[in-house]
Amino acid sequence: MRRFSQKNSLVTLTEINVTPLLDLVFVLLIIFVITTPLLEQSIQLNLPTGGRDDAKKLTKEDIRTVEVTARGDYRLTGQPINFSQLEMELTQAHRANPNLVVYIRADENGAYKHVARILDMCQRSDITRLSLRTQPDRHSN
Repeated sequence: MRRFSQKNSLVTLTEINVTPLLDLVFVLLIIFVITTPLLEQSIQLNLPTGGRDDAKKLTKEDIRTVEVTARGDYRLTGQPINFSQLEMELTQAHRANPNLVVYIRADENGAYKHVARILDMCQRSDITRLSLRTQPDRHSN
């Protein structure tokens, strides 16, 4: 009888409580779901409507996105930048990658002179692949 009682004392717990682990996974999932859309667009711009979605897709290495706020502030791939730095960065990127495409996202309430300045700079730097970004017009075919 004593032998039987010793056997019971040696039995280990074979169950693991996974509830705290599941709680952690759900919290992380919620955090990622909330923060992912915020990473898609760096600043809030009111783009003009019109145009269509892109027919062909480009790789990230081929695209540089320049954003212009309504006040005329510039951003390159989400980072604030002044115009002379912007010109230098785009010129170097174009030399390294001749397939470079510059996306220009400008607020519809901003002055056109800021966009014209970027277009002029791209022309001087022989950057010929440009795209003025708009919100797709969902009502047209």
